[in-house]
Amino acid sequence: MEKDLENDKMSLEEKEKAPKTLIERPLGRIERSIVIALLAMMVLVVFLGTLELAVVIAEEMLNPPRLILLNVKELLTIFGFFLMILIGLEFIQTIKIYLMEDTLRIEVLFLVAIIAIIRKVIMLDVMSSDPMTLIGIAAVFVALSSGYWVVKKVMDRKNKKSEPRDLGFR
Repeated sequence: MEKDLENDKMSLEEKEKAPKTLIERPLGRIERSIVIALLAMMVLVVFLGTLELAVVIAEEMLNPPRLILLNVKELLTIFGFFLMILIGLEFIQTIKIYLMEDTLRIEVLFLVAIIAIIRKVIMLDVMSSDPMTLIGIAAVFVALSSGYWVVKKVMDRKNKKSEPRDLGFR
């Protein structure tokens, strides 16, 4: 009877992984093709963005009358550009994980959103911004940070339960 239960469990796992109908099989292939196309486009965008960042840095540093000195506005532009490239790299990582594991890692999505908010704060002119906008950005940042913290705590507990406990006997 135990073998029957194990076979049932294995067949359920196999059923979850394998497409069940004739419609799901081609849709799965189409979905995978779209994800691969998105990955290729994201790689291209991040690559071109990196080249553009290099050009912007070179132009700003070599622009007369100064050499290597950047003002605050130029630095903020460069930092914003840099963070956009980091966001793109995180999206590439998310898509790669999705292709390999067929799951989305929620903590990576939280990190991408947090980086996007940080970029917004860096690029924002605080003196000319509406106070409610600043409060809204702060609220979104607190919510994302709290959500990330909760997800990490849950994942840590889950990982601790699956790891064998070391009782100190050797």
